[in-house]
Amino acid sequence: MKKRTKIIILSVMVLLLGVTGYLNVALNKSMTDNAQQTNTTTTNYFASYRTDRESSRDRMLAYYQAIVDSAASTAEEISNAKASMLDLASQIQKELYVEGLIKGVGFDDCVMTMTPTNINVVVKSTGLNETEVAQIVAILQEQLNASLENIKIMPIA
Repeated sequence: MKKRTKIIILSVMVLLLGVTGYLNVALNKSMTDNAQQTNTTTTNYFASYRTDRESSRDRMLAYYQAIVDSAASTAEEISNAKASMLDLASQIQKELYVEGLIKGVGFDDCVMTMTPTNINVVVKSTGLNETEVAQIVAILQEQLNASLENIKIMPIA
């Protein structure tokens, strides 16, 4: 091989090595940015959910209070509105208490919702093992008398 051909081949190899190094750095930075973005998204999910839940409950309480304060409301409507306010306050208290207990067993964050038939729990976790699921189920059954078929637990990383 001629000396000039060897120099060209060597130059191309050095250039390819430089491009490979650049791509490695660029892709690693991209993966790091995606990991940080995923963590931020998860944190935003829990904060956003709590804000939405609080806003919705504030509207419901304002609606019930308007019924109680209205001169046009009947005694039955006022009684129903007051009962609904007490039910909502009880639900808020139960959710906060259970969320605190679930965080207490080692989860960074969690939110819980209750309907008359179902309980949904979202925990900040990359995945749940049997022990963690059993701990959450035990808390829900003990505190809310929930049956297993009405409980749904979802991890979010």
